[in-house]
Amino acid sequence: MFSILALALLPTAASFGLSPATFGVRAPTTALSAKVGLFYSTTTGNTETCGNHIAEAISGAGLSADELTDIADGDDFGSYDSIIAGAPTWHTGADSERSGTSWDSWLYDELPNLDLKGKKVAIFGCGDQQGYGDNYCDAAGELYDQFKAAGCEIVGMTSTEGYLHADSKAEVGGKFVGMMFDEDNQDDMSEERAKTWVAQLKGEGIF
Repeated sequence: MFSILALALLPTAASFGLSPATFGVRAPTTALSAKVGLFYSTTTGNTETCGNHIAEAISGAGLSADELTDIADGDDFGSYDSIIAGAPTWHTGADSERSGTSWDSWLYDELPNLDLKGKKVAIFGCGDQQGYGDNYCDAAGELYDQFKAAGCEIVGMTSTEGYLHADSKAEVGGKFVGMMFDEDNQDDMSEERAKTWVAQLKGEGIF
């Protein structure tokens, strides 16, 4: 009978330059990164600015997402594991089509035909708290409603503390449905908000 010492001295596969794969054994692997799409649309350019802040925060955190893309030029959404989507609010207080951008037709003409069930979706919005304080970032609430109706898992909801608005359709259960930006009145806070949100999204598994 071999002793423990004798067994320890037996040659291993590695000593002959062989790997576990040689014998059909898979070596342990780290978790693969999710493919993340980053989409926006804009009327004045503010939402694109905020989208770029998010893209920079993602890169700065050592994470990855596809290039910031206008929803009008949207790619194959079924190929993404997770989606980050941002919209401005133009038609304040409207029942639907509140962004005044390509989102208005995409949400109702394209999204219902896509199978996005179970995919994680994070939403950001851009609005003017002082000029339209009763309807701040309403369009973000519409994105929330339509993506959720499509069976997506909404992540990245945030606190309403630190904002100046009176009301918003982007509030659900006392929280914003994602990260809200205000380039008109709080543009100095946008970069930090983006970084904080990306860290939150990382913790919620979107990457």
